[in-house]
Amino acid sequence: MKKEYGRAFLALALISPIIWSFTWGFYAHQQINRLAVFHLPPEMIVFYKTNIDYITENAVNPDKRRYAVKEEAPRHYIDWDVYPDSLRQKLAFTFWNQAKEKVSEDKLQAYGIVPWHVNTMKFRLTQAFTKKDAKEILRLSAEIGHYIADAHVPLHTTENYNGQMTNQVGIHGFWESRLPELFSEDYTFWLGQAAYIEKPQQRIWETVLASHAALDSVLLFERKLSQEMGEDKKFTIEERNGVTVRNYSREFSSRYHEMLDNQVERRMRASVKTIADFWYTCWVDAGQPDLDKMGKYELTETDKSEEAELKKAWLLRILNIRKEADDL
Repeated sequence: MKKEYGRAFLALALISPIIWSFTWGFYAHQQINRLAVFHLPPEMIVFYKTNIDYITENAVNPDKRRYAVKEEAPRHYIDWDVYPDSLRQKLAFTFWNQAKEKVSEDKLQAYGIVPWHVNTMKFRLTQAFTKKDAKEILRLSAEIGHYIADAHVPLHTTENYNGQMTNQVGIHGFWESRLPELFSEDYTFWLGQAAYIEKPQQRIWETVLASHAALDSVLLFERKLSQEMGEDKKFTIEERNGVTVRNYSREFSSRYHEMLDNQVERRMRASVKTIADFWYTCWVDAGQPDLDKMGKYELTETDKSEEAELKKAWLLRILNIRKEADDL
């Protein structure tokens, strides 16, 4: 298994622009979920802190599942710019059944469903609280956190998700993985206690639209800086866990980060607060069940088996992508 992980890391390092175009990056997703725990009220925080490792580690499961479940991918994004303005006005802030009346389900799935899927996950998590099902509470909390965080990423709201349409390939991983890894230790994440969300569907739509409004600067500033600095200063060769990789240079990353004026920090902060607010809202809507008696959830043999299968599917897909890259 260690050999498999080593090979997988090598593949990730060599083709990181491909992999990280799908996600905030494992580091950021895990940090966002972990930080959200500390914004919960006393009635919830003991249970969540006791199980904080589970909430943190399983934040990335939806990304791993993309390679095993064909329906998974559309849950992470919405290509908002594909829809004409007239249709956007009709779709924004709608519920799933309303959206299907305006656009075919096939088309909705093709262009992404993240705002609707978050609402679905909100319903499921509320049900888990109602049933006092510790395993489901933790699993769904970790996973709704992932989808909410994805909705905060500007590049999750466009067909040009990795700059492939504007000769900026790799920008997705640059914005949501490289920048947080380099600079997030300096971010401030105390945002106050979680608050109840009166209209969850409206809240997630506001998130998506705010992300899309930030898209122009994400692409424009990278293009301007690339023209100014050139390829030689844009990229660097560095060691990562003993592997030599080509990555965005620290100078280019720092300049771009400054041009964005704390945009990545703002979107990460908003992710943390929105996740905590959704967890709290689900708990309140379920009648505020007592969580203190649940304690630490211990993985069953079935849980471990399912986790191993998920990791296996993810590793095999990574290695297959590496082979495809070698064949290019």
